[in-house]
Amino acid sequence: MTSSVTLVEHHLSAEGADQFILAGVGDANFRELASLFGVQVVLRGDFVQLSGEIESVTDSARVIEHMIELARLGKSFPASDVARFAASLESRDGLDIRSDDERLRIRVPGSRRTISPRSEGQRAYLQAMADSDIVISIGPAGTGKTYLAVARAVDELFRKRVRRIILARPAVEAGENLGFLPGDLQEKVDPYLRPLYDALEDMMPPARMQRGIAERTIEIAPLAYMRGRTLSDAFVILDEAQNATAAQMKMFLTRIGVNSRVVITGDKTQIDLPRSQVSGLIQIEEILKKVEGIEFVYLDERDVTRHRLVKQIVLAYAAAGGRQADDHGEERQGPSG
Repeated sequence: MTSSVTLVEHHLSAEGADQFILAGVGDANFRELASLFGVQVVLRGDFVQLSGEIESVTDSARVIEHMIELARLGKSFPASDVARFAASLESRDGLDIRSDDERLRIRVPGSRRTISPRSEGQRAYLQAMADSDIVISIGPAGTGKTYLAVARAVDELFRKRVRRIILARPAVEAGENLGFLPGDLQEKVDPYLRPLYDALEDMMPPARMQRGIAERTIEIAPLAYMRGRTLSDAFVILDEAQNATAAQMKMFLTRIGVNSRVVITGDKTQIDLPRSQVSGLIQIEEILKKVEGIEFVYLDERDVTRHRLVKQIVLAYAAAGGRQADDHGEERQGPSG
């Protein structure tokens, strides 16, 4: 009796990669990969198709992903390097030969502009988003909490690592007065979500953003809209989390599905909840601190990248020990501003 062999076909996005660098001269890189793993490698448009036994396809996919990353960066490599990449399979870090600065640099789609950390705190924040499935960023306004999270989300979407971006904010300022505001429901909540739109508009061409919203690959909604859903294959950002109640925060965290990344941002000095309600951000800082796979990043006045006086304003409020009441922590200006 002959044992059955499971053959599979797998497709990886090579969008944005230099196809000549990826395939090599005369497809030498692909031929080397095929020889090493016993798979068939075919480039079809912006996708690389791998065919073969399931284990071989799985291992070769890790190598081709690295090759695609190098081709996106414009870094050419000889076919002999493919074997070196394959030999590094046991070490996740060994497959990425980029410097730390290159790994943390985010290219803005449709332009030559890149987003890089402007402080040690921002560097730690970007590193955490690269390494952990759930990142909780806590710090004052102007430190890039929302801006860098949106930049990472857009990067993940364009690299096809997730299928959609979901941005949420508590609409706590509206409270029970929402029904008294003019317009339909979307018009009522838009003012509270505007900072998220602003960050997105700075990251991608307007037409691409509008198409993403229309096709629901980009969703911006009040936190309450997350109830009852499972958020799979998505990069999910909860902004202004200090204004989520403890119940809302638990609801949000239990929505996370397969292959999703989550970033939660908040400023503990700008809590707008009634004093009788516990902030979900404060609570998870105590409850989830030691949970493996969840990383907390703390930013402070040294990470402020807005107008030079903002840093002094943040320090003054911190010294006063009271609640700040500026623009509710809006993270419009990026680290390069």
